[in-house]
This record gives sequence, structure tokens and C-alpha cells, in this order.
Amino acid sequence: MNPVQQNWYRKLLLSYFPIFLITITILVFLSFIIVNEASREEAAKANEISTRFITESLDRSINTMEMNVLNEVETSSLYSSYLFSNGSSDENIMYSLVKRLRGLVNDNDLIESIYIYRHSDQSVLTNSGHTSLELFSDRAFLEASLNKQDYRGWSAVRSKASLRPSEPAKQVISMYKSLPLPFGSQGLLVINVDTYRVEQMIAPMINDSVSFLNVIGPNGTKIFGASRLGEDNRGKEGKVLTTLTSRQLGWTLESGLRSGQLYAWVSVVSYIWIVIGVVTVVLAIVYIIYITRRNYQPIKAMMNRIESIQLSMPQAAKDELSMIDSALESLISRSMDYDKKQHENLQLQRSQLFIDLIGGQKSEEELESRMRELSPVKLPEQPHPAGYVMMLGEIDDYSGFRDEHTVRDQNVLKFAFMNVFQELSRNSGFNSWMEWITGSRVGILIVLPAAEDESRPALIQAAEECQRWVEEKLRMSLCFGMGSTVSGIHEIGASYRSASEALEHRLAMGDHAVLVGDDLSRGDFSHLLPYLTEISELVKDFRLNNDGWRVRLQNMFESFKKERLKDELIRSLLRSMLQLLSREVGVLSDELRTQLSEGKDSKLSGAASLEELQSRTSDLLTEIYRTYVALSETKSYRAMINEMKIYIEEHFDDPDLSLKHLSDRFQISGKYASYLFKMEYDMKFVDFLVQLRMNRAEELLTETDLSIQEIAEKIGYANSITFGRVFKRTAGVTPGDYRKLKVKPSPGAEL
Repeated sequence: MNPVQQNWYRKLLLSYFPIFLITITILVFLSFIIVNEASREEAAKANEISTRFITESLDRSINTMEMNVLNEVETSSLYSSYLFSNGSSDENIMYSLVKRLRGLVNDNDLIESIYIYRHSDQSVLTNSGHTSLELFSDRAFLEASLNKQDYRGWSAVRSKASLRPSEPAKQVISMYKSLPLPFGSQGLLVINVDTYRVEQMIAPMINDSVSFLNVIGPNGTKIFGASRLGEDNRGKEGKVLTTLTSRQLGWTLESGLRSGQLYAWVSVVSYIWIVIGVVTVVLAIVYIIYITRRNYQPIKAMMNRIESIQLSMPQAAKDELSMIDSALESLISRSMDYDKKQHENLQLQRSQLFIDLIGGQKSEEELESRMRELSPVKLPEQPHPAGYVMMLGEIDDYSGFRDEHTVRDQNVLKFAFMNVFQELSRNSGFNSWMEWITGSRVGILIVLPAAEDESRPALIQAAEECQRWVEEKLRMSLCFGMGSTVSGIHEIGASYRSASEALEHRLAMGDHAVLVGDDLSRGDFSHLLPYLTEISELVKDFRLNNDGWRVRLQNMFESFKKERLKDELIRSLLRSMLQLLSREVGVLSDELRTQLSEGKDSKLSGAASLEELQSRTSDLLTEIYRTYVALSETKSYRAMINEMKIYIEEHFDDPDLSLKHLSDRFQISGKYASYLFKMEYDMKFVDFLVQLRMNRAEELLTETDLSIQEIAEKIGYANSITFGRVFKRTAGVTPGDYRKLKVKPSPGAEL
């Protein structure tokens, strides 16, 4: 052995000895204690048997007494006759009944008294006679019992006044039953048991000189003790060895042996046992040495293998245990990493297979091979399934879903939705494979085990049940799109495209939970051209303050639903309508322009159904229409444009004259002012202003001797350079050349 192995051997060998010596020492002392405890356990067992016998005797006596009374009440017709008797026969019945009650009390030593309460006249019949409830001595208990008629057990120990005033009160326990049995409502039967008689029954069963017995009530108070110590001095009586509870009364019986009773030793350890113990110790030492050598062989082989690769182990391992622990930890870590990577690779491969299936670009042989290898979905036992169907599930209002839930909650809700759909589809006999394609859309590949006509209705029903469950339990709104049924896995891409096409018609298809792609019409969209004309007429009616635009809007949405247009196409037509409105009436004011721009972004994108989209669009146009009508009624635009024209003609020489100046002066937008000039004079405001200034400049150039700079300032230009540039662009020559041409005499004049 090398030094490292010898060190480990010594550690393994010597580590047993402290435990061995401590164990032997403890066993020697325990051998004496066990003998003493054996006698104590036998005494405790005897005490437990005695206490259990007393408890069972008490329960049996109470139960027998109770059953005798209830059997008498149930079998005798006198009790029912008394409860339902009239005045003429009441006396005879009571006399007979009192005799029976007395007989019950006399036949059982534990019963203190029995009485019957009758609801009809609020009277009480005892074994001593008949009295009213007001004069009855036990009235308080009876009234409390009437308020708790459902209670079926025995009461706690209470003080009961005697029916005879001369007798003292007694400690009793009571129970009551509704009459007629078992759940009548005509009266009550009350049975009172004297606790003193119960004590007299238990006392002879206890050897008072050796043991004690205390009876404790449900509330923890001592009822009586079968010992000579009298009051509640249980601490002086000795240790309680047995505690039992009466099933009938709920009392706790505590018993034990009196203090001062010593137990004799039943045996003494002899020298023979000491010799046997020494021999046992020697043999144990020999056996430990032998077993240590034998058990060390596997560890030695393990250490040799670890030492052969210790160069790759961490240098922190100082001894054999550390090296073994480090090696095992490294092995477990690598195994867990390998399993994790295998699982991740499998998920990635399945996700990629799903993408390839819906893409439809791979060959059938390759897809079938990967399906068999990865097994993402269980195929039916028959050789070939009846077909495949691709479904798409999409979360409505996904932006709101992300704003409302954290990323962790989103993942939990999506996982719950997937489990619910797979469970419902499995219950319907389908095998499904689900993968999230985007954040809001999940792809579902369904394997149909039967013919299409039989499977597709059941699949639609399962999807509808899932939609209802998710909306009710998870507060998520979903919509499903179902593609066409295909026979081979290489055709799944066509089914996916059909399902995607179905989801694009969500608005026009209504509130259906499942949109079926096969139900959609195919063909060109030449029939959409009339919508552009309809939108143009709607905007025209809107601009002319004609309410006919409302009817056109209604007709347009009815056509959307009838022709089942795509969602994006419907929104595109509505955006075109709002853009045309913005060009026609948005220039009237900034308020109208803001309403149109905000409505186009918020109103159209958030609608979940065609009816909601129609309502939002109608509300938006109504709001814009009110603003437009209010502006139209405020001022005549033709009068305003004439006023603006006069103002420009009078102030065209103002250098600050601009569209903004006119906007501030006439309280309209600059774009609207330019729009009015274009509509009324078929020219822009800037062109109109330049025309006025150039006409005036020509007059000043020909009729005055003012300099070019002075003329520029008089017609509203800050410098002659800008004026010269504009003049040359309109007249074709510079201002100086224009003056020379105009003032030069013509040839005819010289002649």
C-alpha cells in the first residue's frame, strides 16, 4: 500500500472504535435500566387494561341505559298519544305515562330523573307528575335545549334542582331527544344521570391503595376522583400512566400508580454475563478488523482509478473522501448538463420540424423520417392516419394581453391554454402537437384517426369548448382558424395556409370561435372596385352636409360581412376613406385634422369584431361631422375668401404678409387658406401675392424714377436682390432692363 492508501485504511479502521466503545458502554447501563423499565411497563399495561375496562364499562352502562329508554319511547304508543292528545283523554294518558317513567328510573340505577316536554301547551311531564314550563324547576336547561335541538350528545356536569323542594340540588349530566323519535317536532325527552351514582359504580373497580383514577370533564374540570385524596390533588397522586376518553360522555379518565410504590429488581447481572460480555467485545474487535479489510477492497480499486485521472480533478481535493466527492460531483454535473442539452436539442429539433411542416419546402421522405425519429405526436395504431388538419389559435388584443400580464404570467397562461386544448382534443379522440409560431399565435397539428366527415365536427366542438373554458377561467379571448384536411405530411403547409387565410377573415366571419378556411370564397378582388366609388360618394355627402353618408356607411359594412373580406382589406378601405376625408375637410381646422389622424390609428386597430368596428367608425364620423357642421355654420367661406382677397390687395406691400399672417388674422389654418385660394381662384396664395406685387412694380418702374431698392421696399421686399430674382422669373428680364425697354422711344416716334 502506498502512504495515501495506508492513511485511508487507518482512518476507516479507527473511525469504528469510538462508536463501538460508546455503544458497549451504553448497552451495559441500558441492560440495568431495561430490567427496571420492563416491570414498569408491565405495571403500566395492567393499569391501562384496568382503566380501559372501567371506561368500556362506563360507556356500556350509559349506552344500555340510553337504548333502554329510547326503546321504551319508540315501542310504546303512550308517548305519541301524549304528544298529540286532547283534553278529554290527556289525564289517563299522563297517569299511564308517569308509571312508565317511574319504571324506567327504578330499573336503572344511574338515572336520576326523566321528563317529557310537550310543545303544544308548553307543559312538562315528569316521573312525579305534570307541571307547566313556567313552574318547572329545570326550566333553564329545557329552554337552552329547545334552542339547540340538533345536539345529540350528553351535556356537561350541571347542577339540577330537585323536583321536590325539600331535596337538595344534584350534579347530573343530561341528554335530550326530539319527539316523536327520531326527528320529531312535538316535544323533547330529557334523561338526567346522577354523577354520584356513576362515581359509586366506578369506585369499586379501583384498588385505592395502589392506583388512582380521576375523571375529567370536556372543559378540563375534575368531575370526581376515585382515590382517598379527595380534592383535585392529581400532582400528589403520582404520574399519570393512562389517559382514555369515553365515547359516550366525552369524559377523560386519567389513571396511574401512587407515589412511594417501589419496584424491585427482577434480576441481578451475574459474573457469567460479564464474561460473556467481555468475550463478545473481543470477538467484535476481530470482526471489525476483518470486515474493514474486506470492505476496503472496492474502495481501493476506486481510488486507483481516481488517481489515474487525478490530473484532471480539482487540486482542492486533499484526501480520498474529497477526491471521491469531487469525482462524483463532476460526474453528476456532466450527466445533468448532458440531459438538459438533450432535452433542449429535442425541443429545438421539434420546433424546427414544425416550421418545416408548415413551410412545405421539404420532401415527404425527409419529413416522415424526422417524424418517426422525434415522435412529436402519437400516431394512431392503424398503418396510416385518415388525414392531418392544421389549426391556428390566436390571442385577441395581444397588445392589451401583454400590458395586463407580466412575462411570467403570460407564459403560465399560454401553458395552461395548451394543456386544456390537448386534454379536450385527447378526450375527443385526437392527437395534437402544439408549437407557438409567434407571441400571439400557436400552431396545432391534428392527426385525424377517422374519416373527415366524422372527425372535423368533433374537432370544431373541442376547439369551441376550449375557447369557452379559457375565456371563463383564464380571462383570455381566443379565436381558432381551421385549415383544410390533407392526406400526407408534405401537404400540411397547404392546410396551414388555409388556416391562416381563415384568421384573416375574422371580422367578416363574426363571433365564431372556429373559422374554417374551406368555407371562404376564392377568386379575384375586382368586386372591390365599387367600394372606392362608394367611399368617394360618402365623402361627397359628408362634405355637402348630407346625412346620406350614414346610409352609405351602413351599406358598406353589410357588404363587408356578405362578401367576407379580409380584416386587413376592410381596415385598408376604411383608412382610405379617412384619408380622403382628411384631404376634403381636414384642412378646415386643426381640430378636424387631429380627430381624423387620431381616429385612424386608434379606432380601427382595436376592434375585435365587425360590429364593434362599425360602431367605432360610426362614432368617429359622427363626432367629426358635428365639428364640421359647426364650422360650416359659423361663417360663410365664400364671403371669407373675398374678404381675404381684399385684405391681400390692400396689404400686399407688407413684408410680413404670409399664410400664417392670414391664419392669425382670419382664425383659420394656413393650409385651409391656401386650399380656399386654389378652389376659388385656381391659383395659390403665393402666386396671387407675387402677381399683385409685380403689377405694382411695373407701374413704379415705368412711371417713377425711384431706385430698384426703393421699389422693392414699397412692394414688400426687404432687399433688391430678392425683388430682382422674383421679377426676372415672372417678367423674363431684370427690373433695370425692363425700365430701359419701357422708357426708350420707339422708332416711329423719332420719325
